Amino acid sequence: MFYSHYRTVDCALAAGYRLFDTAAVYQNELFLGYALRKLLPKHGLTREDVFVTTKLSPAALSGDLVADAFRKSFDNIGLDYIDLYLIHFPGAAKVNAQSPQNKELRIEAWKEFIKLYDQGKVKAIGVSNFTITHLTELIEATGIEPMVNQVEWHPHYFQPDLLQYCDSHNIRLQAYCSFGGLAVSNNTLMEETIVRQTYAKYKATPAQVLLAWSLQRGVAVIPKSLTPHRIKSNIQINFRLTQEDLAQLDTLGAANIKYSWDPKLVA
Repeated sequence: MFYSHYRTVDCALAAGYRLFDTAAVYQNELFLGYALRKLLPKHGLTREDVFVTTKLSPAALSGDLVADAFRKSFDNIGLDYIDLYLIHFPGAAKVNAQSPQNKELRIEAWKEFIKLYDQGKVKAIGVSNFTITHLTELIEATGIEPMVNQVEWHPHYFQPDLLQYCDSHNIRLQAYCSFGGLAVSNNTLMEETIVRQTYAKYKATPAQVLLAWSLQRGVAVIPKSLTPHRIKSNIQINFRLTQEDLAQLDTLGAANIKYSWDPKLVA
């Protein structure tokens, strides 16, 4: 695992990537931090040249657990500061999804996030997998809007109303699972006829088409890959989809296929 992470970070830095996304539940914060500390000088870069995101585990979604959880992540990564800290999920581990306790716990946690930000321990704070309802509750309870909401977003599953809400509240929507279920060995989205026709038209890869679709819809992306040639190609998007292409890809949303956990089930 160590060598794989190290090689991936090395390849990503060489290709021009500067944002690295990790989380407590991924159990790779330690590997990422080590790789960055060793590799930044190799590529002529400093800490300020990269942006590092990590996330609070659902097991630590409680006001009294945030400080220790953040300190552990901070120590694991071993850099001078964390750029972005996210609440990973609106529900707490071992709490029933429909329990009102989830709301109480995430508001408590968000208040602690605000303290971390005010104390200068993290440069930006946000959430992941939050619905409009979850976002509204946080804002109403604290008056502080998350800076980022990281959600599943791809042509098989996207939420224009959530994007509109985030835009109107100055919240940057950031996509994960941009390639659909590829991370769980499900190639359904990549093999859609519309996707295949579009990447053939642009002499691109399916991944490039899907990333371009998100970016042109105003959604930030964090493409995931361990394969060197895909890491390189994912950042080399030198075309723009036409409005007709975008509309055609939008029609895939009728499938409404979700590949990751569903926050709408969390009260």
